[in-house]
Amino acid sequence: MKTLVDHLAQYAAYHRDRRNIATHFIGIPMIVLAVTVLLSRPGFVVGGLWLSPASLAALLSTLFYLRLDVRFGVIMGALFGLCLWFSAGLAMAGTLLWLSGGLGLFVVGWVIQFVGHYYEGRKPAFVDDVMGLIIGPLFVVAEAAFLLGLRQEIEHEVVQRAGPTLIRERGVV
Repeated sequence: MKTLVDHLAQYAAYHRDRRNIATHFIGIPMIVLAVTVLLSRPGFVVGGLWLSPASLAALLSTLFYLRLDVRFGVIMGALFGLCLWFSAGLAMAGTLLWLSGGLGLFVVGWVIQFVGHYYEGRKPAFVDDVMGLIIGPLFVVAEAAFLLGLRQEIEHEVVQRAGPTLIRERGVV
């Protein structure tokens, strides 16, 4: 099985332009929230909690992240909790608000992602490996930690494998 560094380095290899990484800080959270919103129906209340397909997806994703790294897994679980809370509110609202909110976030999030990959001059990681879809959110959390000076040992290993981040001219260093 791949390690945390294996996954992050493989994903990072498609994301070395700082502008692309910046777009991921906006686009990926929008997409994750959109998927959570869209999977929040059908659902029902159990013990005061809204349970839906989004709840199961968040639980399974969190377990995957925890297996890779406990600290990042806990953060991802907390972020999914926020997404589920927000999504439950939209799911209990009218269908128009729920659907337009979910689809709007999804479309705008992907547009932002593709703008970033235009700067990168490279296709998104998930095109070559579908695991990129689940690693993307973890990559954003890891990059945020690196910017805060946390988990430098992981950052060092990822940079050793994927190379340094740069600002490129449309794919040219």
